[in-house]
Amino acid sequence: MSNLLYTVAVVLVILWALGFFVYSAGSIIHVLLVIAVIAILFRLIKGRNV
Repeated sequence: MSNLLYTVAVVLVILWALGFFVYSAGSIIHVLLVIAVIAILFRLIKGRNV
């Protein structure tokens, strides 16, 4: 589960970067960034239970 969460966070950060630098789509890009940061923080707080 944590690997999936980390993968989703990385994908969201990449999409945010693409949108921010290429498309400038507005506030939806920043929502993606916030979701990615929350997912990464959640993983760091939860720890690595492999």
